[in-house]
Amino acid sequence: MGDEGIQGAEGKQGEKGEQGSKGDKGDLGPAGVTGPSGPKGVAGSKGGRGAPGRKGARGAKGARGDAAKLLRSAFSAGLSKPYPPPNVPIRFDKILYNDQDDYNPATGKFNCSVPGAYVFAYHLTVRGRPARVSLVARSRKVAKARETLYGQEIDQASFLTILKLSAGDQVWLEVARDWNGVYVSPEDDSTFTGFLLYPDVFEVLL
Repeated sequence: MGDEGIQGAEGKQGEKGEQGSKGDKGDLGPAGVTGPSGPKGVAGSKGGRGAPGRKGARGAKGARGDAAKLLRSAFSAGLSKPYPPPNVPIRFDKILYNDQDDYNPATGKFNCSVPGAYVFAYHLTVRGRPARVSLVARSRKVAKARETLYGQEIDQASFLTILKLSAGDQVWLEVARDWNGVYVSPEDDSTFTGFLLYPDVFEVLL
């Protein structure tokens, strides 16, 4: 084998070659650092109403409430003896109805326990002499009536009115002296009646 020869001179640069074909896609690189938050966007328009939700389960039964108190007051009483004493409460002592005990047959007075509007009425038999009857409320004669006999031995007198009462007010009937023809017998009655028309709710609540 002979000796290595001397290196030749550098040749001229060759012409640019043709572009090669595209290589395969490289592997995904690592995730970059999170950038700063952008500015708040403009509020969007209001969305449409959603569909109704499903009906919920039935709740537990509540505690029983207090029963409403029904306000009552009424009485009706008859006379047992004719010609009651004048200028004092007539004592209608034959009780027809007095469940609330607001009427006192011993005194002849009705005692208001429920404030409100009341109806009072009487139906009296009059015999032998005229009768002048007064309805007294709060110790004041609020209504007066007279029954005069014209050639008759016996007649009837009736009266009805409405009064507004407060708790504690008392109501009764009186007959005047010398006009005391109020009568009663096994065949003829004289009665005094009263009842609550409607209560004064404001006063009751207080």
